[in-house]
Amino acid sequence: MRRAGVLAAVLCATVALAGQPATAAGAPGSYGYDKSDKAVDGATGTADAVALNPGGTYRSSLPKGAGLYYGLTLDAVSDVYVSVTAVPPAGATVAATDGIRVSLRNAAGAGCTHQSATFGASKSPHPVAAWAARETGRALCKGSGQYYVLVERVDASGSSSDTWGLELTVVSEPPLTRAGTSDAPQVWDSASPEPVTGEARSRAGGPGFAGAVAVGQGVWRGDIAPGGTLFYKVPVDWGQQLSVTADLESSNAGAGYVSRALDLALYNPVRASVDETGVSYQGGPRSAALEALPPVEYRNRYFVVDHESGMRFAGSYYVVVHLAAQVADDFGQGPFPVTLRVRVAGTAHGGPGYAGRAAPRNVFDVTAQDRTAAVTGGGGGGGTAMKVLAVAGIGAGSVLLATLGGWTVAARRRAAVQ
Repeated sequence: MRRAGVLAAVLCATVALAGQPATAAGAPGSYGYDKSDKAVDGATGTADAVALNPGGTYRSSLPKGAGLYYGLTLDAVSDVYVSVTAVPPAGATVAATDGIRVSLRNAAGAGCTHQSATFGASKSPHPVAAWAARETGRALCKGSGQYYVLVERVDASGSSSDTWGLELTVVSEPPLTRAGTSDAPQVWDSASPEPVTGEARSRAGGPGFAGAVAVGQGVWRGDIAPGGTLFYKVPVDWGQQLSVTADLESSNAGAGYVSRALDLALYNPVRASVDETGVSYQGGPRSAALEALPPVEYRNRYFVVDHESGMRFAGSYYVVVHLAAQVADDFGQGPFPVTLRVRVAGTAHGGPGYAGRAAPRNVFDVTAQDRTAAVTGGGGGGGTAMKVLAVAGIGAGSVLLATLGGWTVAARRRAAVQ
């Protein structure tokens, strides 16, 4: 009887592990934080600021009306980029001008750079990211020593008082082995390319930057619910030129008008905003296309506008698609099919030649594994969930097999004695 009880318990454990439901990628309020995020608390002043390290990812939170500091100890030669993703909870009330402001400052309080990110005209809560940088070429931010990241909540009247989640990443870029020109490229093909055509392949998006699902050149189709956000990543090497269009299909359910219903955003390998666009929705098919982007080159950092200067690194570029929660009011809960048309043109060439290693390692590289994942898919929340499920199932199955094996050995020994 005891054996039967143990067997039943092991089987139940296995079934329980296998039966755990996974949160749908892109569901409202279900942002997929990096599992390696370190939990940190922001400080209200610089004296108590917790230190962040290049190459690290962190999880924190931001109350309404707050401004929080985090510390950085930097060398004199590396450019350092800090990106902050703000995640309001599902059901939060936000205004078009709600969002976050991120700035990086030296020990004297002088600003290096800053950027803001808001929810826009749809007033739909979803993950938004802003970034700041210490670039060694700027007069106020030269030299090693102590720096600070300030994350501020930009609130508007009428928004709810929910605390937002934060994910912070810190990336360092080493200097070049040999300094080159400090001018932006003079000529590049700025004509808007025709969207890629062909049969769409199914590729569900991931729930966050860390779980973004890889895609390459081609036509990719996924489903998105109102209020949901999908994350994809595209490997783009030095010398290659990226273009992306997102198509929202027509709906036969309901009627109405939703401002900025479909939002399409692009972030570079350090999660810095490159470009963002959006379209309204009245039930008919709509398309949103990014600006024409220059081929990836180190010298692009000397451009002035974001959609040009942001294309300064090789690596994974993140395509983020959001469908406004208000779409459900007029057209139902969906989900709604969204088609991504991705083009990666041009021949890859060697990088600029770094005099050191980036942190995290390989962040500015396109590897063979990256290219394979772009064809087969990978890096998404669904894949991670399946790996966890597989490990859990294997672990529970191993316990079951070990238990049964032990019983078999014991039974044989008793039979031999008899």
